[in-house]
Amino acid sequence: MVKKMRGGAVLVPTRQQELKTKLASAVARLIGSAEKQATAIPRLTLHQRTAPTAACHATYEPSVIVVAQGRKEVQMGGDILTYDSSRYLLTSVDLPTVTRVAEASVAAPCLAVSLKLDISIVREFLSREEFHTFDAPPASPAMSTGLVTVEFLDAWCRLLDLLSSTKDIPFLSDLIEREIIYRILRGPEGARLRAIATLGDQSHRTAKAISWIKANYGRPLRVKELADVAGMAVTTLHHHFRALTAMSPLQYQKQIRLQAARARMLADDVDAATVAFEVGYESASQFNREYSRLFGQPPVRDIRSLRSPGAPPIETVASLR
Repeated sequence: MVKKMRGGAVLVPTRQQELKTKLASAVARLIGSAEKQATAIPRLTLHQRTAPTAACHATYEPSVIVVAQGRKEVQMGGDILTYDSSRYLLTSVDLPTVTRVAEASVAAPCLAVSLKLDISIVREFLSREEFHTFDAPPASPAMSTGLVTVEFLDAWCRLLDLLSSTKDIPFLSDLIEREIIYRILRGPEGARLRAIATLGDQSHRTAKAISWIKANYGRPLRVKELADVAGMAVTTLHHHFRALTAMSPLQYQKQIRLQAARARMLADDVDAATVAFEVGYESASQFNREYSRLFGQPPVRDIRSLRSPGAPPIETVASLR
């Protein structure tokens, strides 16, 4: 759309602005009135919020999220990352975070699209001799934001276009997904993702420890055994684990346990004591204390408030199994 300015001047939208508008229109059309919708393209999900949300705890899987309209925030340690139509969010490992929708309304909903990363595609690119790589900054975290470019937006628009022509999805979606991953890897924000996908790299070894905790969060955590899983010294593991996640292995396990417990109680009629033992706590009282510290109130009261009519929606926690 061409806009007329005062004095008769004409403001012609840039190609990037046109693509942002196209992407927002596509997400709005495809998602309808839903808040979250899986699509016919594997690992691709649409998201919508019509009002800002309170801060809530959620685990982000390795993925890339593009906000077509509105603004979101995610807290990692002491840092708050903001992403909107000008910056995308890249997550390279499973990360417990605190997130919120910062800008949304009924007239202009927060519209986003997420793609869970296929690490095998990342490794395939890195294995090619002509793909020049750069080292990741030593202290760079596993979550970052990157600048949205015209080429990047164009690929996302073409990917969503396939949802209106489903017969093309088996043939073309993989190609466009590879293009999106390629453009991420070629940029500075892809440095940590490149490191995590590189066998033998310290980031890759740390990611193995992170995956082990997520898969075995109900088991007692012995840091020496975790270091053996990663093939690293204990002090080295601690250093790289905190650099990637902004927390220690024990803090990471605690957040994964408590988020899993909350999701279980929300989904099923299970009492807090039962869930406490399911996620690995030996003491129900300790579980109640740590749950209250993380979520702001005891389990029974928290779940009751989340289920009450008119309760604000919370982010869906990624699968922990």
